[in-house]
Amino acid sequence: MKTLLISYDLRVPETSEDYKKLIKYIKSFGTWAKPLYSVWLVKTDKTCATVRDEIEKETDSNDRTLVIEVTGADWATTNVDKEVTDWMKKNL
Repeated sequence: MKTLLISYDLRVPETSEDYKKLIKYIKSFGTWAKPLYSVWLVKTDKTCATVRDEIEKETDSNDRTLVIEVTGADWATTNVDKEVTDWMKKNL
């Protein structure tokens, strides 16, 4: 399984239905972490393009999405919760 980074910029407040649908989709991966406001890390066998296409079904046409495989990537953080950095140590 690989780890993907998902980042998004939805053009509506996070309390909107768009965010709720997108967050539900991301959490459906089961193994995930949220290190920053609009950044998620997920474990999956899906490709970046597949995840992007599935996210497009949950968002509007003017929203922005970035999906990058980060398996094995070097990383560093500042002021990120220990729970998230522990997840990253285990899953990246």
